[in-house]
Amino acid sequence: MKVTDITPLCRKQVDCLVVEIHPDRQAAGRASGKATAAALREVLQQKGAARMIFAAAPSQNECLETLVTEQGIDWRQVTAFHMDEYLGLSENAPQKFAHYLNEHLFRHLPFAAVHFLQGPTPEQACLSYSQLLSESPIDIVCLGVGENGHIAFNDPPVADFRDPNLVKIVDLELACRQQQVNDGCFPKVDAVPEQAITLTIPAILSADCLICTVPGTRKRTAVHRMLEGDVTTDCPASILRGHPNCTMFVDLDCWGTLS
Repeated sequence: MKVTDITPLCRKQVDCLVVEIHPDRQAAGRASGKATAAALREVLQQKGAARMIFAAAPSQNECLETLVTEQGIDWRQVTAFHMDEYLGLSENAPQKFAHYLNEHLFRHLPFAAVHFLQGPTPEQACLSYSQLLSESPIDIVCLGVGENGHIAFNDPPVADFRDPNLVKIVDLELACRQQQVNDGCFPKVDAVPEQAITLTIPAILSADCLICTVPGTRKRTAVHRMLEGDVTTDCPASILRGHPNCTMFVDLDCWGTLS
């Protein structure tokens, strides 16, 4: 993927991972949205169709706001998947990630198809979603990084860099559940579901292009752990350093000082 034409304050590389530091979350999100659009245009030009996976979180707001306004993309050739979903919420709960993506993305654009993590049972949802993901390669994933270093809902206790599954049911770590409260999605941690369905780390890494958007001071510790520490499931996002085509967009609140 070509880096964005929006000039960052600084650009660094850690192993294979390219990191762009922007002055604020609006600039970082706009840059990641522009980069996503550029990568998608390239895929559509080369292949005529594209398959994308989207994360659902407030960290993605500015990226998605930019993406839906981009011109020159034939969304009728794009098939979309969402990355993870809570278990135990009512179908109409506003906290459901499917609801977030409908509001911020899917209802605005004429996708060829949109696939949700759903089924008669969680186990059947995992099976049917795995089959859909396996039909053809994934081209682009838009993701974030959690406060505990998770990607999707692969928290440190359940993260597996060699997971044999594409989709699985997981227990959510307390730190992950607290993040949902910190993000303003739930009033208290007891209201956050204890389980979810998530794409596994190998499923995410299988994509040709990863675009990671990580704003805010609460993500700073996780970002520095993923860049400066060992590549380990203690910080699942550290595995992104080995992907051959991953760019991460952060703001100064997340990065800290440039010195």
